[in-house]
Amino acid sequence: MAKAALARAKSDSSDIAKPVLADAGRLKIEWADAQMPVLSAIRERFRKERPFAGLNISACLHVTSETANLVRALAAGGADVMLVASNPLSTQDDTAAGLVKHYGISVQARRGEDRATYYRHLAAALERRPRLTLDDGADLVTLLHQKYTGQIDDIVASLEETTTGVIRLRAMAADGALKLPVFAVNDADTKHLFDNRYGTGQSTVDGILRATNLLLAGRRFVVAGYGWCGKGLSSRASGLGARVIVTEVDPLRALEATMDGFDVMPMREAARQADILCTVTGNTSILRKEHFRLLKDGAVIANSGHFNVEIDLVALAAMSRKVVKNVRPNLDAYHLKDGRKLYLVGEGRLANLAAAEGHPAAVMDMSFAVQALTAEHAVTQAKAKRFSATVYEVPRAIDRAVARLKLATLGIQIDRLTAEQAKYLASWQEGT
Repeated sequence: MAKAALARAKSDSSDIAKPVLADAGRLKIEWADAQMPVLSAIRERFRKERPFAGLNISACLHVTSETANLVRALAAGGADVMLVASNPLSTQDDTAAGLVKHYGISVQARRGEDRATYYRHLAAALERRPRLTLDDGADLVTLLHQKYTGQIDDIVASLEETTTGVIRLRAMAADGALKLPVFAVNDADTKHLFDNRYGTGQSTVDGILRATNLLLAGRRFVVAGYGWCGKGLSSRASGLGARVIVTEVDPLRALEATMDGFDVMPMREAARQADILCTVTGNTSILRKEHFRLLKDGAVIANSGHFNVEIDLVALAAMSRKVVKNVRPNLDAYHLKDGRKLYLVGEGRLANLAAAEGHPAAVMDMSFAVQALTAEHAVTQAKAKRFSATVYEVPRAIDRAVARLKLATLGIQIDRLTAEQAKYLASWQEGT
């Protein structure tokens, strides 16, 4: 198909909100690309080697300028890619338009799309019969197992980007319900140690500040959950002068938060003190009716876990006599029946994407480099053997390769083991 005809076909298969923003979207994509040298180098290698030639890939990810550059890398490798949103409020409409017009990528995503539209887009991504899928939250894989089971055997593998999705997929595997191989990209060190900690930490604070314009210094900032995302958020809030309180159910993480210098207490106690409270657990109903009753007038609540289930929004609405939408952009005021007001950031969805722009490109450079190289690994290895229907770790060699590439782009050199040191580490005979 001629290039112009192919571009028209991609446009016809897309569903985006604001095509007029395509030029602005291209500028954002190019800006992000300049901050993503590792992924850029991988894209140029893919362009030469074409590891995905003739392959359909469907990606259910946050439609941001950083994601755009991952999709560009896959397309450069010969893939026919469709991108759909993994969260109704995370889509950047200008980025979506830029991908369609300037890069010929099929995109079905609209910021603020309703549930029916969201699932229609997921269905479109599966109906094109992909051979490889990329997921962020496992909604695409779940839909595949529910309504498109006849296609499962055609799929080489799926790649999962986020903690919540990995939790769901491991639960599927434990139940014997998982019918295709999945690579837990989230669990790669060059993903969760950096993206989850530094990316989520900074971008969540960014989202809360954009929505509220509050001064964090001196305020009680409650972080629910002390996984890698919670660690990053606690660190960044503390760095801005907030007095951080952590809530946890895991004794080891609670102990770690304590030794990191944060106050640790049950949610029923933390809620009484909170000026700002953000959930970041990957679990459901973290902030519930009994906690809403304890929050002070004017408290701000937010979520930075993947789904909007961490805050019980049904209970919050039932306790309110009215809800005023967008008292500021991406900030709703819940007027409770007892006279208090509580403020909700980004409708309880991912605060860093609903109220800001998501992670900085420099940290997504590593996450999406892992995605790209793991996709290549899955496709090339599948030619020799069929992966089992289980959750796989990303090969350690990919993790180390991405770290080395990132260090090189930063102009940082490190030592290498001498032959003597390597021999010592591989032996057991030498002692004191």
